[in-house]
Amino acid sequence: MGVFVRLIKLKPGSRETVREWAATMNARKAEAEATLREEQVEVESWFSITLDGEDYLICYMRAESMEAAQNIAARSSHPIDAIHQQFKADTWVRGAGAVGTLLLDLSAKV
Repeated sequence: MGVFVRLIKLKPGSRETVREWAATMNARKAEAEATLREEQVEVESWFSITLDGEDYLICYMRAESMEAAQNIAARSSHPIDAIHQQFKADTWVRGAGAVGTLLLDLSAKV
Protein backbone atom coordinates (compact mmCIF):
# COMPACT_ATOMS: atom_id res chain seq x y z
CA MET A 1 0.00 0.00 0.00
CA GLY A 2 1.37 3.42 -0.92
CA VAL A 3 0.58 6.78 0.60
CA PHE A 4 1.15 10.31 -0.58
CA VAL A 5 0.82 13.64 1.14
CA ARG A 6 1.65 17.01 -0.31
CA LEU A 7 1.50 20.59 0.90
CA ILE A 8 0.69 22.79 -2.11
CA LYS A 9 1.20 26.55 -2.07
CA LEU A 10 -1.53 28.44 -3.89
CA LYS A 11 -1.23 31.52 -6.05
CA PRO A 12 -2.51 34.69 -4.37
CA GLY A 13 -6.21 35.29 -4.98
CA SER A 14 -7.03 31.60 -5.55
CA ARG A 15 -9.55 31.11 -2.74
CA GLU A 16 -12.65 31.52 -4.92
CA THR A 17 -11.25 29.18 -7.58
CA VAL A 18 -10.51 26.62 -4.85
CA ARG A 19 -14.10 26.87 -3.60
CA GLU A 20 -15.44 26.47 -7.15
CA TRP A 21 -13.18 23.46 -7.80
CA ALA A 22 -14.27 21.79 -4.54
CA ALA A 23 -17.93 22.45 -5.35
CA THR A 24 -17.48 20.93 -8.82
CA MET A 25 -15.69 17.87 -7.46
CA ASN A 26 -18.36 17.36 -4.79
CA ALA A 27 -21.19 17.83 -7.32
CA ARG A 28 -19.51 15.29 -9.63
CA LYS A 29 -18.41 12.97 -6.84
CA ALA A 30 -19.51 9.76 -8.58
CA GLU A 31 -17.45 10.66 -11.65
CA ALA A 32 -14.41 11.56 -9.53
CA GLU A 33 -14.70 8.33 -7.53
CA ALA A 34 -14.88 6.33 -10.79
CA THR A 35 -11.47 7.70 -11.76
CA LEU A 36 -10.12 6.74 -8.32
CA ARG A 37 -11.28 3.16 -8.84
CA GLU A 38 -9.43 3.04 -12.19
CA GLU A 39 -6.31 4.37 -10.46
CA GLN A 40 -6.78 1.88 -7.58
CA VAL A 41 -6.83 4.79 -5.13
CA GLU A 42 -8.49 3.89 -1.84
CA VAL A 43 -8.58 7.39 -0.30
CA GLU A 44 -8.06 10.92 -1.65
CA SER A 45 -8.63 13.81 0.72
CA TRP A 46 -8.04 17.54 0.27
CA PHE A 47 -7.72 20.21 2.94
CA SER A 48 -7.52 23.99 2.62
CA ILE A 49 -5.31 25.78 5.13
CA THR A 50 -3.81 29.22 5.70
CA LEU A 51 -0.30 29.58 7.14
CA ASP A 52 1.22 32.98 7.89
CA GLY A 53 -1.38 34.62 5.65
CA GLU A 54 -0.71 32.36 2.64
CA ASP A 55 -3.13 29.77 1.28
CA TYR A 56 -2.23 26.11 0.82
CA LEU A 57 -3.85 22.81 0.04
CA ILE A 58 -2.95 19.50 1.61
CA CYS A 59 -3.57 16.40 -0.48
CA TYR A 60 -3.56 12.93 1.11
CA MET A 61 -3.88 9.76 -0.94
CA ARG A 62 -3.67 6.06 -0.22
CA ALA A 63 -3.42 3.60 -3.12
CA GLU A 64 -2.32 0.09 -3.92
CA SER A 65 0.59 1.68 -5.83
CA MET A 66 1.11 5.44 -5.94
CA GLU A 67 3.33 5.11 -9.01
CA ALA A 68 0.67 3.14 -10.90
CA ALA A 69 -2.06 5.55 -9.78
CA GLN A 70 -0.08 8.55 -11.02
CA ASN A 71 0.68 6.87 -14.36
CA ILE A 72 -2.99 6.03 -14.91
CA ALA A 73 -4.06 9.56 -13.92
CA ALA A 74 -1.54 11.11 -16.33
CA ARG A 75 -3.17 9.23 -19.24
CA SER A 76 -6.76 9.90 -18.18
CA SER A 77 -9.24 11.22 -20.72
CA HIS A 78 -12.05 11.73 -18.19
CA PRO A 79 -13.54 15.24 -18.32
CA ILE A 80 -13.37 15.52 -14.50
CA ASP A 81 -9.60 14.93 -14.64
CA ALA A 82 -9.24 17.69 -17.24
CA ILE A 83 -11.02 20.05 -14.83
CA HIS A 84 -8.61 19.04 -12.07
CA GLN A 85 -5.56 19.56 -14.30
CA GLN A 86 -6.79 23.04 -15.28
CA PHE A 87 -7.39 23.84 -11.60
CA LYS A 88 -3.80 22.89 -10.82
CA ALA A 89 -2.46 25.08 -13.64
CA ASP A 90 -4.60 28.03 -12.54
CA THR A 91 -3.96 27.93 -8.79
CA TRP A 92 -0.81 26.04 -7.81
CA VAL A 93 2.52 27.82 -7.41
CA ARG A 94 4.90 25.69 -9.46
CA GLY A 95 7.77 24.18 -7.53
CA ALA A 96 6.36 25.32 -4.20
CA GLY A 97 5.21 22.14 -2.60
CA ALA A 98 6.48 19.60 -0.13
CA VAL A 99 6.02 15.85 -0.15
CA GLY A 100 5.68 14.33 3.31
CA THR A 101 6.91 11.12 4.89
CA LEU A 102 4.44 8.66 6.39
CA LEU A 103 4.86 8.27 10.13
CA LEU A 104 1.60 6.56 11.06
CA ASP A 105 -1.39 5.38 9.00
CA LEU A 106 -4.19 3.73 10.97
CA SER A 107 -7.34 2.09 9.68
CA ALA A 108 -10.30 0.72 11.65
CA LYS A 109 -11.41 -1.65 8.87
CA VAL A 110 -12.94 -4.89 10.07
